[in-house]
Amino acid sequence: QVQLVESGGGLVQPGGSLRLSCAASGVTLDYYAIGWFRQAPGKEREGVSCIGSGDGSTVYADSVKGRFTISRDNAKNTVYLQMNSLKPEDTAVYYCAAEPPITTIQTMCVVASSFGSWGQGTQVTVSS
Repeated sequence: QVQLVESGGGLVQPGGSLRLSCAASGVTLDYYAIGWFRQAPGKEREGVSCIGSGDGSTVYADSVKGRFTISRDNAKNTVYLQMNSLKPEDTAVYYCAAEPPITTIQTMCVVASSFGSWGQGTQVTVSS
């Protein structure tokens, strides 16, 4: 499995911004589909945004379109999730995940079990 280290979570006011980072060790993330998932207490883990392994195609959940941006820094072997205009309903533990693609990124981003390697998760709390 890929070793993934997440950072960037924290407490932020509604309307604020955070940038989550997912750094990989031992592999080149260029060959992996990468997903950001989140899980709130008592809820299922859900896909937030994913980026394809080759063409760089991206997927966003309807709830975050226009507010979140997924990107990759190849030199740092790191994937980012820029989160703007944060809302209280964005509060969750955010996880990054990686897997050589077996289907479309659109499909993988809906099914968390498509990904075999996961980071430890980072808490994002949006509250006044």
